[in-house]
Amino acid sequence: MVTIINKIWSFNSSAYNIRIFSRRSFRRAYGTNIDDKSIDISRIRNFSIVAHVDHGKSTLADRLLELTGVIKPGNETSQVLDQLQVERERGITVKAVTASLNYKYNKKDYLLNLIDTPGHVDFSNEVVRSVKACQGVIFLVDANEGVQAQSVAVHSLAKRNNLVIIPTLNKVDLPRADPENTKAQLKSLFNIAPDTVLSISAKKGWGVKELLEAVITRIPPPNVDLNEHFRATIIDTWHDKYRGVLCLAYIESGSIQVGQTVKWRSDLKQQTLKYLALLRPSEEPIEKAVAGQVVMVGCGPKGGGSVGDELLSLASAETTKVASAPTVKHMVYAGIFPADQSQHTQLSDAIKKLALNDSAVSVSIDSSPALGQGWRIGFLGLLHLDVFTQRLLQEHKAEAILTAPSVPYKIKVMGAKTIKQFKGEEAIITNPLQLPDPNNIVEYYEPFVIGTIITPVEYIGAVNTLCVDRRGTPRPSSAVDEKMMMLQYILPLSEVVVDFHDTLKGLTSGFASFDYQDYGFHPSSLVRMDILINGVLVDELTTIVHTSRLEYNARNMTAKLKEMIPRQMVQVAIQAVVSGKVYSRETLKAYRKDVTAKLYGGDVTRRKKLLKQQADGKKKMRSVANIKIPRNTFIDVLKR
Repeated sequence: MVTIINKIWSFNSSAYNIRIFSRRSFRRAYGTNIDDKSIDISRIRNFSIVAHVDHGKSTLADRLLELTGVIKPGNETSQVLDQLQVERERGITVKAVTASLNYKYNKKDYLLNLIDTPGHVDFSNEVVRSVKACQGVIFLVDANEGVQAQSVAVHSLAKRNNLVIIPTLNKVDLPRADPENTKAQLKSLFNIAPDTVLSISAKKGWGVKELLEAVITRIPPPNVDLNEHFRATIIDTWHDKYRGVLCLAYIESGSIQVGQTVKWRSDLKQQTLKYLALLRPSEEPIEKAVAGQVVMVGCGPKGGGSVGDELLSLASAETTKVASAPTVKHMVYAGIFPADQSQHTQLSDAIKKLALNDSAVSVSIDSSPALGQGWRIGFLGLLHLDVFTQRLLQEHKAEAILTAPSVPYKIKVMGAKTIKQFKGEEAIITNPLQLPDPNNIVEYYEPFVIGTIITPVEYIGAVNTLCVDRRGTPRPSSAVDEKMMMLQYILPLSEVVVDFHDTLKGLTSGFASFDYQDYGFHPSSLVRMDILINGVLVDELTTIVHTSRLEYNARNMTAKLKEMIPRQMVQVAIQAVVSGKVYSRETLKAYRKDVTAKLYGGDVTRRKKLLKQQADGKKKMRSVANIKIPRNTFIDVLKR
């Protein structure tokens, strides 16, 4: 009988080849033999890189991978951890990616679990989940741009989670870099001592070794207990074609090994652990993992798991049957429909798999008379929406029609018991068609956000004008330094999500940065605007608008429809209506046929007879005609 397995075989489904990992690779991974009962937790470091967008997080991650021997220096592939096609095309990080690195410091081997996080506000949920598995963060700031709006947000997140912060200035090699001024900004905004700030150039590798050693010396090891029952928190999930659902887990206590029976806290269902691996960032199978590590786990094609759930040992106490998944505040809702209803099943499978990998979206069934069966999906912002639809096409070959995005509203209704769809006096409305009769609505509530804008002082006037035009209410501002100001406004979410960021960048020549956080629902003067085509309501074009924007939106919508709807045999009246009052009307003239063209003379009564017959026919057609709007017209009008 074979008592020792010298090699472990792992099937790589993406490349269809076999990889072999020897016992020596496991010794390198842990700094110890895999048969040892314990792993030195004091030599584990879990940390993330957090920063504003385009401050060099992925480039720094590349240098750390080179320094620890994962990739060779001068590798032609940059941004190794940006593995999605959409990330490489757009030059942004969308998914937080983990890489377990080995590094020797003072003749001791350390296991460093690095998490490269996104910088855009639309993917802040990835950062929130990532820091739950960390004890410290590298707070990266561009020495050319200084502190930006998202820098303020990620620093607050790290402080709320009691993480050790290593402030680091990047891009100090560039001619425009001003490290001393940036350190002064850090001191002014966050009370960070200048002598604790490190300076690096991630592109050239300057100071990266010192930064990595600072991670070891400044960030503490995970505070975990090996003697407790096994418990791991799921911080990410994705779908594998051959192995089913795979999860990224942070082990909070105890240990786990392949073949062990575990259970999910959400339903207490028992399963056998079949896959266990470190991400380096490619998978490296292991036999055992202990508390403090971040590992990939899988329970086979029938295995489950969701973000926020917990994986437990059978011996652990069953304290609760409900998983404490983190709450996500969706800022934008949009309808997604298949380009053809024959592709409904394919698109449904693609959305389920992508929603598993992107836990920040919410999915509910929706339908449309013009577009058929589809889904109403909630997103964190417009960029999140764009990336989601692009990933549907690139990763799953699923073409989708995207309707105009809208924000959620809240209403207080009168006589809620008589309205079937409402269980209480207040309800969240994600689709304007869900609105009851206006006579039953006591009050409307609109979502607001606190917007933080950091801008050069010469653009303060233009920025203030923009915010006031978008119904913003100013809050106290503060000076970042002599050249930069931090402004704060309370803004309606509907005025922010569409084009506020692009307009702000245009007004400030690209120098201003913007970030926002939820401020809750507040009373607002809102109405439901319907679009009628020859008196017939078109459900897909119903919107909720603020009364101050009503006339502008009404004229804009009717003018757009007049351009896009093809001419009919009868006259078409396009109306924007609120509570029975028409705020805008456009008329699409009918096709005209000269029925008297064949006449070449004779009595005038023959001409009058033909014209009367045509008039009677058009009158009858108007009374029974059903104006058919082509599907492509709906697509052009509804899409953003």
